[in-house]
Amino acid sequence: MRGFGVADNARARRLAKRIAQIVASALEHEVKDPRLGNVTITDARITGDLRDATVYYTVLGETLDAAPDFAGAAAALESARGVLRTKVGQGTGVRYTPTLTFVADNIPSEARNIDELLAKAREADAEVARQAAAAQPAGEADPYKPAKDADEE
Repeated sequence: MRGFGVADNARARRLAKRIAQIVASALEHEVKDPRLGNVTITDARITGDLRDATVYYTVLGETLDAAPDFAGAAAALESARGVLRTKVGQGTGVRYTPTLTFVADNIPSEARNIDELLAKAREADAEVARQAAAAQPAGEADPYKPAKDADEE
């Protein structure tokens, strides 16, 4: 018999995935806040007792002249929390609807930083390869001199 209040990991993962789907669908079709137009749900995690869910999101649409509105998206998600929790309760059918906490996901910006660092590393490698192609040995062409025989001495 299982203990009360603790779900198995597979069930928690399935429920977290379902919560992410429900929230994403509700944001796309039902919540009519223009600040949520570029919000994408990236992941959801739930505690072992299935009482608290953390929903990770990112704000897309970064352009050269305007950065994503993370503050507006956070405020909009906070104001829609009750509606979204109701939708999660209706869509999951669990006994206790988990509380929702929204956390900005920094993976896209971190991935962009990693891409920039990799591009710099590739440029540095290419420069080293160009320098190596034209390089000459610093000393003699054959730095290993043949051993002298005893007869030559």
